[in-house]
Amino acid sequence: MAVQLYVGNLSYSTTEDGLKSTFGEFGEVISAKIVMDRDTGRSKGFGFVEMADQAAADKAISRLDGKDLGGRNIKVNIAKPKK
Repeated sequence: MAVQLYVGNLSYSTTEDGLKSTFGEFGEVISAKIVMDRDTGRSKGFGFVEMADQAAADKAISRLDGKDLGGRNIKVNIAKPKK
């Protein structure tokens, strides 16, 4: 079953393709989305990555949480459901 991950503290230069390749090292990435500001079109500094299974998600969290990506230490955890 697919697992949605929250990725925070992203550099504004990080791309969705960059997220896919970074997380792809740990398993199949179904999708990667960076949240953009509606008014400016600039990244809000966070996004979501959907991993194909729980094992890949757990591995990505353990290896990437707190690690440097684009000059910033990113935060990676299981995404909370929308309210």
